[in-house]
Amino acid sequence: MTVSIIAARSNKNVIGKGTEIPWRIRGEQELFKRITMNGTLIMGRVTFESIGRPLPGRTTIIVTHRKDYQQEGCQVANSLDLALEMAHQSGKPIFITGGGEIYRQAISKADIVHLTTINAEINGDVFFPTFPTDEFELVAEEFFQSNIDYVYQQFKRIN
Repeated sequence: MTVSIIAARSNKNVIGKGTEIPWRIRGEQELFKRITMNGTLIMGRVTFESIGRPLPGRTTIIVTHRKDYQQEGCQVANSLDLALEMAHQSGKPIFITGGGEIYRQAISKADIVHLTTINAEINGDVFFPTFPTDEFELVAEEFFQSNIDYVYQQFKRIN
């Protein structure tokens, strides 16, 4: 089963400010929904809590070290590796959806990276790892005009 990372970042790799996404861009969340619908989302606890609920039409696995952590409608794993094992059992496409620490752990495990880059310098304290690397090649690119312009790129791991 293919493991994908999906993320949106600013020009300077910012993905968050505290527990918030520091931008609102028309169309960007629809792109996320279109790509991830009917898949399994793996995310850290803080990312889940910033969303506040499982997203419709997708399975949610939350990664946390908290032993007694539970969320209605979600599965919980105490490591990214366990979450990936659980996701593989679902038979659905797998998407790593953040946050910063989960992305850092997942980059070496990803087959595909869906990356939206926001054309703005945004202040924040949570960052996407340095990307692209020489282990990936660009296979698709699309530019979007919105209240803040952005580019969507899809990268595949080079075998």
